[in-house]
Amino acid sequence: MDVTSIRKDFPQLTRFIRNKPIVYLDSAATSLKPIQVLEKEDEYYKKYCANIFRGIYDISEEATAEYEAVREITKNFFHSNDANEIIFTRNTTESLNLLAYSLYRGYLHKGDEVVSTILEHHSNFVPWQQLSPEYGVVFNYIGVTNEGELDVQSLSKVVTAKTKVFTFTAVSNVSGAIADVYDIVKRVRKISPSCFIIVDAAQAAPHMEIHVSGWGADAVACSSHKMLGPTGIGVLWVSARSSGHLKPFLYGGEMIKAVYKDRSEFKEMPHLFEAGTPHIAGVIGFGKAIEYLEKIGMEKIRRHEVDILSYAFSKFSKYKDITIIGPKDPRKRGGVIAFTVKGIHSHDVAQILNEDNICIRAGNHCAMPFHTALNIPSSARISFYIYTTRDDIDTFFRGIDRVKKVFS
Repeated sequence: MDVTSIRKDFPQLTRFIRNKPIVYLDSAATSLKPIQVLEKEDEYYKKYCANIFRGIYDISEEATAEYEAVREITKNFFHSNDANEIIFTRNTTESLNLLAYSLYRGYLHKGDEVVSTILEHHSNFVPWQQLSPEYGVVFNYIGVTNEGELDVQSLSKVVTAKTKVFTFTAVSNVSGAIADVYDIVKRVRKISPSCFIIVDAAQAAPHMEIHVSGWGADAVACSSHKMLGPTGIGVLWVSARSSGHLKPFLYGGEMIKAVYKDRSEFKEMPHLFEAGTPHIAGVIGFGKAIEYLEKIGMEKIRRHEVDILSYAFSKFSKYKDITIIGPKDPRKRGGVIAFTVKGIHSHDVAQILNEDNICIRAGNHCAMPFHTALNIPSSARISFYIYTTRDDIDTFFRGIDRVKKVFS
């Protein structure tokens, strides 16, 4: 993988602030965007800006064709069986909320159980926590091991025959721990065969090949903006066999088949869940992002990620006052390293690094229950992608030395 050539496609990496280049180590929050994606999105607005599906004129039909072509591209990228299983939303958060509200309004009943995990991003924890009491549903969660991985062994103690929804992350945005999705799904199905299983793949989709059909789950959610694509676009895959459990989340234009005074008839998947005018330019740009990733190859992307992780771990090993959260084996984690520096708050670490344009994350990373379980208030986090180099890592550690010097 030629990282030097890849970096030329990302305009932001050429920007200087305070006469210094940007060192971007926050790709888990959002990835940078290559020029090919920016140009494709711009193309829509300049050449065939029109609403989709509704216009019986050339540029509307062109926009519709471009939009629907991305559904097919997305289907192939995630190895779905049917393009109609692909729903476009605003982001992973909306996808997960769509599932929550839809399932509570028909599939879940009083006395049923919903199980999540303490590892989750707030978007895959809070909706279930908040809605369960309203519907008389029991909400529970699985804990983690000392390594920051999902405690799979406790799964059989938490999941029961009454568990109707089980939702978990494929890759933690804090510990980076990679879950064995196929094995977890199989374990849950053995206990509760009819359970609706959801996978949050926001941190997995950008970095490794995903076979949604092979995982055996009912729904998988991820975001375009973490995959080189535009913000404001999410992907929700729902298995055709499970889509009947879901009721419409939003009502309005384009999801309607017919409206009468006393009733309405709705379209089938995926348009049933795509009410209103979507982020057309964003979807079209997302298609170009997928093509960019496919051209590189997900296996090469993963190998590069493991190499950067290994190099960073070798550097971290020299610091006795820094604690890394999660597995120490790069092969068992995604391209993210959250850590704490003894005696220095994560926000202070990030602020000092920013003076040298080193962009990292600090706080609880929308995973406060996980930090509470680890008994730490917050952590600093660096995360990588296809444009990350060893030089970026070296610059980061020079910044860490400066942080330690300032607070010594």
